[in-house]
Amino acid sequence: MEYRIVSADDHIDLQWLPKDLWQKRVPAQWRERSPRVADTPDGPYWFCGNDRWDAWGGRKGAAGAMGGRRLALERGGVLEPGVLRPTTTALRLADMDRDGVDATVMYGPIVPLLIKDPELRKVCYRAYNDWLAEFCATAPERLVGVGLIPIDDPKSAAEEVRYLKRIGVRTCMLLAARVETALWEEAWEPLWAAASETGIPIGFHLGGGWRTVAVSGPKATDPGNMGVRVSTSPMKMDEALAAVIFSGALERNPGLKIVLAETGIGWLPYMLERMDDTYRKFLDAPDYWRSQRPLALNMTPSAYFQRQVWATFQTDLAGLRLLDTLGEDRVMWASDYPHADSTWPESKRAIEDNFKDIGAAARRRVLCDNARQLYGLN
Repeated sequence: MEYRIVSADDHIDLQWLPKDLWQKRVPAQWRERSPRVADTPDGPYWFCGNDRWDAWGGRKGAAGAMGGRRLALERGGVLEPGVLRPTTTALRLADMDRDGVDATVMYGPIVPLLIKDPELRKVCYRAYNDWLAEFCATAPERLVGVGLIPIDDPKSAAEEVRYLKRIGVRTCMLLAARVETALWEEAWEPLWAAASETGIPIGFHLGGGWRTVAVSGPKATDPGNMGVRVSTSPMKMDEALAAVIFSGALERNPGLKIVLAETGIGWLPYMLERMDDTYRKFLDAPDYWRSQRPLALNMTPSAYFQRQVWATFQTDLAGLRLLDTLGEDRVMWASDYPHADSTWPESKRAIEDNFKDIGAAARRRVLCDNARQLYGLN
């Protein structure tokens, strides 16, 4: 297949999953406690035990849940309650064709975070990943699924990465801003090693990491609260990025590939400058570090970024102006379909607006080749 545009960060959300995904796939002893869809006076909803989650099947007028923004499917005139466009192969491909997108990298739902029992969470991760592999197999040259891995158990996460490799899922998602064990801790080494050995990139997708934001309750939809939540989300990967660099995870595991997904790129040049400056100041105090724990780096932080880290964006004029600083091979465009932030179905126009000052070779890398090479699209 000839690729021209690859969207490196799109989505499969809870509301678009098949009703029977978990009931059909988890072992019988887990079925009663696993997620299921049930009818309510408000329409069909996902339940897990007695906990009611999100609505199933999509619905119009749900802008409140999106911070006052409509889903892209509603803006594009194709939102039909009960029609699972993002997980129906023919419909998803039709939406991609409408937008000029040849292949998509699909990040999954955060549903396992809602499950309190850690063993049930692992079972549900596995069931989702098995379904995902089958869904991607319906159009393997165009659909790239992002598997789910635990964020609370690095050893289990490593096991799931190796399982993803076996079933043909090409990448995985870690909600890095939500981890309880800091990513600079040695506990995460099994995951970094597994990802390095298998070659499976780990997507640090945004989500969480806020200090003052209310995510539920009566103040959740306050414009001030929602403005903070939506506008600051991309920068919450600063700690995760610094952690995998300064901990030496990228130094010890040169095959480890990290993607900062949906984070935008405009903030990264300063972050790299700041980390490099910090590193130089560390080197200026060798006696201190010899008395503590030796520095785990043999290069500047920006050098590790240039070797092992990628970042995605939808629209980012500031970041594209600094593309020479970031490196044109470190950046990947995305549409964020079908989220409220998505450029779909006007991605062609968004690309023209954002890339008007970008040369043809760099444009080709950012829009296609970087993602195509990273995810093995031939």
